[in-house]
Amino acid sequence: MMMKQRQIIPLIGSSSFSYTRFLYPFSRVISVTVLLILGSNISQASELSPATSPELISEPDASHYAFANYLGSGIYRTSGQSAAVANIPMGFELDSADDYVLKLRFTASFGFFDYSFNDLPQGSFPNNVGTITLTPGLEYHWLVDDQLTLESYVDLGYGHNFSTYSHVGIFSTGISALYKLDAPLFTPVWVNRVYYAGYQSNQNDSTEGYSVFKTGIDFGVNYDWQWQDTLVAPRFFIAAHWYFDKLKFVTPVGNDVLTSYTYEIGTTLAFSKPISFSAIGLDSVKIEHFGFSYQVGGGLKVWRLIFEFPL
Repeated sequence: MMMKQRQIIPLIGSSSFSYTRFLYPFSRVISVTVLLILGSNISQASELSPATSPELISEPDASHYAFANYLGSGIYRTSGQSAAVANIPMGFELDSADDYVLKLRFTASFGFFDYSFNDLPQGSFPNNVGTITLTPGLEYHWLVDDQLTLESYVDLGYGHNFSTYSHVGIFSTGISALYKLDAPLFTPVWVNRVYYAGYQSNQNDSTEGYSVFKTGIDFGVNYDWQWQDTLVAPRFFIAAHWYFDKLKFVTPVGNDVLTSYTYEIGTTLAFSKPISFSAIGLDSVKIEHFGFSYQVGGGLKVWRLIFEFPL
């Protein structure tokens, strides 16, 4: 979910698709996931009695973690809880031509409860994985002309909460328009997105969903530098989110937080050549942006880490 000078979200992986390259990165992610799950369960087993108490199972299901892929990586703070989210995005180009690109998208998201801003300066990291979501889907890019790109996607996913032993089914779909404004020195991109995300939980058969309109501008500063064989360019962005259905954050204390809007400002470094993680066996994990942002509004405060096109 990133971008090059042509100002469209770039693709990850080679243009030729093979089942070997398709399966191998997924096997790596699944292996890591299994290890995280086992580690989390072992840690929890040491804290819980052999028979899990009914109180634990009947805890409020904080299923907003099902939206982790769409909210983005970062540290989220509401009046009653802090939590961290780490997303690992991947993608594979299935087909392409001069005017379109078809991708298989996949994101693994890990959630960590009770992790706050104060933990960052101390260099402390979460001990246990609290939640995990896996959201595969299809994404289609229509390259209308040199300035305008239209995108659409559909996802079907799964999530699990290790605290309540509950799981969710996830569905999301959306459309976007990315327009390259006529200012060559700063290469600004005006982005508008409308999407829906929802889930159904096996805990009390609860369902939740939200729809959002997102608009923002990403722009450069007419400056870059050479790092090895890669050009690095600083960029900035501003954005606003309006939620048609209020985004609900379940909190363990106090009232639930219902968010109807947020505003965001941030900065990224854009790389002309993707940075690969092939050294650790994740050939399909590549990033072309890295940065951070601050998002506030509607009772929500977020420091977001960015490993993709930010809007």
